[in-house]
Amino acid sequence: MAMKRKNQRMLFVAAGLSILAFAGVLAFFALGNNVRFFYSPGDLRKLSAPPSGDFHLGGLVAKGSVRRDNDMKLHFTITDGAASVPVIYDQAKYGLVPDLFAEGQGAVAEGELRPDGTFVAERVLAKHDEKYMPPEVAAALKRNGEWKRGQQPAEQAP
Repeated sequence: MAMKRKNQRMLFVAAGLSILAFAGVLAFFALGNNVRFFYSPGDLRKLSAPPSGDFHLGGLVAKGSVRRDNDMKLHFTITDGAASVPVIYDQAKYGLVPDLFAEGQGAVAEGELRPDGTFVAERVLAKHDEKYMPPEVAAALKRNGEWKRGQQPAEQAP
C-alpha cells in the first residue's frame, strides 16, 4: 500500500527538520569552546562570582599604570571609570604588544582572572585608529562617563 502524498510531505519535512536540528547541535558544540565573553572592569565588579576560564577584558589603559619588568612581563591596568583591573602580559611567551598600545588608549585583553583579582592576558589588542573602538568598550566607557574628547564610536561616526 502506497503512502498518501500528504504523509510523504510530512515525512520529508520531519526528516529536513531533524537534519537541521542535528546540524545546529553540531555547530553549538563546535563553537562552544571558542566563544569568549566580554567584560569591562565595571561589569566584573557587578558579578556575584568572577567568571571562570578565558574571556575578553576591555577598557582604557590607565594613565601611569604601564610598567615593564626585567623578564619581559608587562604590567598595566585596564579601567572603564567605574573600576580597574590589574593586567599581566608575558611578552616573552606571547609576543610584543601592538605598537598602538599606550596609556589612555583603548585595549582589549584576552585571558583569565586569577583569584587575587589580577587578569593574566594571553593576547592584547589595541584600537587601530583614532575613531575605532570596539562597541562593547565604547558602551562600557559611556555608561561610566569616561567617553573622552567628544569622540563618536564607529557605529555613530558620520
